[in-house]
Amino acid sequence: MLCAAAAELANGDVVFVGIGLPSLACNLARATHAPDVVLIYESGTIDTRPDRIPLSIGDPALVTGAAMVSPMTDVFQYVLQRGHIDVGFLGAAQVDKAGNLNTTVLGPYSRPSVRLPGSGGAAEIAAHARRVLVVTRLERRAFPAKVDFVTSPGARVARVITDQCIFERDNHRNELVLSALFAGVTVDDVRARVGWELRVSNEVRMLPAPGERELKALRSLRRA
Repeated sequence: MLCAAAAELANGDVVFVGIGLPSLACNLARATHAPDVVLIYESGTIDTRPDRIPLSIGDPALVTGAAMVSPMTDVFQYVLQRGHIDVGFLGAAQVDKAGNLNTTVLGPYSRPSVRLPGSGGAAEIAAHARRVLVVTRLERRAFPAKVDFVTSPGARVARVITDQCIFERDNHRNELVLSALFAGVTVDDVRARVGWELRVSNEVRMLPAPGERELKALRSLRRA
């Protein structure tokens, strides 16, 4: 999943990075095929080059090697809102048919069963990045037909990369469709894990297994 997510980034992309799986995928891309990818975290670090995976946006590792450390307001107002972000890379607790993301609550907002961390910068990233990529594990509870709460709008979500498959946005129908599978996963496997009537692309790609270079870099990042 992480190798497939990293492969979505091109060298030189300017990426607004979420913490967790998105951060791991982006740093994997930087360590392999995209050494000049520019990583920006909402705490204000620009062209971040951490020597280990940060635990939060306040982790001091983000400052190490960064080209610039700016106020958070500058990152949002002068970089994100002015259209300088090529890719927003996010995670989510729930993703629905339209690509909407939920990181706020599970259950009714007034009486939720679980309170999640909330938006942080995700809502603005989803609204202003040229395209949005999401990385999360595929579970039926995480892929309902409609999220319990729309934290981040799905209109710019281009792809959702999971541990089973990749979903791609069909702009004409405003929905996610199955476009790629990992080895050993079937279309029926994916259908059983989403809460809507899944549409399948005319040509479903089979995703290659990660190479030794990617695996070595990933293991190195996870140990750091």
